[in-house]
Amino acid sequence: MGRGRIQLKRIENKISRQVTFSKRRSGLLKKAHEISVLCDADVALIVFSTKGKLFEYSTDSSMESILERYERYSYAERKLNANDSDPKENWTLEYPKLMSRIELIQRNIRHNMGQDLDPLSLRELQSLEQQIDTALKRIRSRKNQLMHESISELHKKERALQEQNNLMTKKLKENEKTQSGQTQPNSGQNDTTFLVPQPPSLSHHVANLTIGGPFGA
Repeated sequence: MGRGRIQLKRIENKISRQVTFSKRRSGLLKKAHEISVLCDADVALIVFSTKGKLFEYSTDSSMESILERYERYSYAERKLNANDSDPKENWTLEYPKLMSRIELIQRNIRHNMGQDLDPLSLRELQSLEQQIDTALKRIRSRKNQLMHESISELHKKERALQEQNNLMTKKLKENEKTQSGQTQPNSGQNDTTFLVPQPPSLSHHVANLTIGGPFGA
């Protein structure tokens, strides 16, 4: 007798359920990788365990780009059928997708901060490392550009201050020369000649003496 089809239903035993999940998850990720390589297809696979742990697989193009393509495609499909559907139903379908998108963005932020890295595979970690390295190069390039612009601006201000200082020094010297020329006296105009009186001649006193007078010998 041939082997009968196994009925698919929830495994009640917790340990057996976890073992089956681990095996099926590995097989599913392997199949996703095989179809992406063999058929040159872009594949994105997302699996959440019962505990909420995330397992994912994506081809060389990142998970974000594949999800963006999916959203654009699904948006175009919804737009074609928008006139025939109820707006409330559209919002009902849109809400879980938006929440999934928000959760994906938050998870990427945590990964970029070095958090929740355990579920990532080696290739995903390498891709994340490459993205961070590229971002760091752009950040350093922008920082160096701003520093160069700041230094150039400081040099311009320094040259302007030096020119202003030289101009003020020149004006100060010119003012000093002008004031010095105004205070210097003109030669020959204010000269005063002082006449010193001569002492009387000694012969004049001798002539007035009487020889042989009462004091004679």
